[in-house]
Amino acid sequence: MSELRRHAIDLDDFSAAEIEEILETAESMREVLGREIKQVPVLRGKTVVNMFFEESTRTRISFELAARALSANVVAFTARGSSVEKGESLVDTVRTLQALGADIIVMRHSQSGAPYLVARHFRGSLINAGDGRHAHPTQALLDLYTMRSRLGQIRDLNVVIVGDVLHSRVVRSNLWGLTRLGARVTLCGPPTLIGPAAFWTATWPTIRIVHELDPLLPEADVVMALRLQKERMQSGLLPALREYTRVYGLTAERLARLPKHAIVMHPGPMNEGIEIFPEVATASPAAIEEQVTNGVAVRMALLYRMAG
Repeated sequence: MSELRRHAIDLDDFSAAEIEEILETAESMREVLGREIKQVPVLRGKTVVNMFFEESTRTRISFELAARALSANVVAFTARGSSVEKGESLVDTVRTLQALGADIIVMRHSQSGAPYLVARHFRGSLINAGDGRHAHPTQALLDLYTMRSRLGQIRDLNVVIVGDVLHSRVVRSNLWGLTRLGARVTLCGPPTLIGPAAFWTATWPTIRIVHELDPLLPEADVVMALRLQKERMQSGLLPALREYTRVYGLTAERLARLPKHAIVMHPGPMNEGIEIFPEVATASPAAIEEQVTNGVAVRMALLYRMAG
């Protein structure tokens, strides 16, 4: 076990060795989840607070299942119905949870950077479950784990990420993890949903920016579709959903152009029939349900890691 980590706000400060360690630990946690009794006493006596200021299904429930599988006491906090509605600040809320005995806070917030503020005022450990457009480190970790489980390794994989790249917190965390482990990454989408290439290459100089999807498919090992945020149309960033689907949607025809070993991924939730079609989402190359399942094991591994 390498040095104890206190917070997990993004993967930018994770070394390749630390990421690999978490992925290896997740293998052990998958074995635990395959038992008749899916529980080990690793976090017995610890209290994990899931503090979600945004709606969530996959992330919130998988963190709850992960903490319970490690025998932690789990508390679900939502802004609705709490003193936040009375004007309580984020810092005061965290101090209250700390006084009530929270050891680990899992936090999702609509404002980018909010976890950094909480980390400065919380004596325990903080895991970022998604903040604004900034980061979603556990989604990136489960994506890495899924790729490695299906394809054997991350190094030298050709990974194509297509869709609303500019507004995606999943992309940023995945770029840290994928590039650190040696994958070759291409970002693909309309220019209005990617932005200037220099915005990306200044931080990740090895990635490619491409605006046409079809030429990338025959050489891709992984194609990850991103949720198209429909509100972008109202901002004038897209002419029409039909046009977007025609050029960038993962259809059965595009699936047929992939190598036989390639996998299709999506961080969810999906807009079926827009960025990905139902027959693609459920086809054998798709690893979308595996991503959800793997999310529990990976989050167990991170909780275990941070608890020492």
